[in-house]
Amino acid sequence: MEIILKEDIIGLGFKNDIVNVKSGYGRNYLIPQGKGVIASASAKKVLAENLRQQAHKLAAQKAAAEERAKVLEGVELVIPAKVSVTGQLYGSVGAAAVAECLAQMGKEIDRKIITMKDAKKVGDYVATVHFHKEVIVEIPVKVVAENADELKAIEDAEKALREAPAAPVEGEEAAAAEAEAPVAEAEAPAAEAEAPAAE
Repeated sequence: MEIILKEDIIGLGFKNDIVNVKSGYGRNYLIPQGKGVIASASAKKVLAENLRQQAHKLAAQKAAAEERAKVLEGVELVIPAKVSVTGQLYGSVGAAAVAECLAQMGKEIDRKIITMKDAKKVGDYVATVHFHKEVIVEIPVKVVAENADELKAIEDAEKALREAPAAPVEGEEAAAAEAEAPVAEAEAPAAEAEAPAAE
């Protein structure tokens, strides 16, 4: 079904966009929550008239969004996270972590307008900030291991264990000595059997 959005919904569209959604999603969520209306012929006419009247206001909104976007020019984020020995993150790094990192840099950005695929491993990612339907900024995000020194120590210890020669355990030495003993005993009766023949 076609819906006219009454507000921005990240991942779906922006205010006044006409979008196609599943009937259940439209009827059970968007319309009751006041986030959209059915895009009937009359509603589309009203929308077109409103957009014509608001053209100046919309241009001002876009200009304001462009100003806000300039704050993020050249910004690259490095986010440390706890990592297991296998390289997996404990938890994940997403939009909330990006917003928090930007806030620490003095750039207050609402996390609701940030989208990013959750990072579950160390590596390079991209966070997208949606200031306006026509003003979108991509920020490079590098997720690094917070406990890198600790992980290196564990890795070095494991490597040393793999390369060290395997020393026999005390019990193994005793078992090896016992295994040789019966051979000596078996030789003794053979010598006794030869003695009567000599007489």
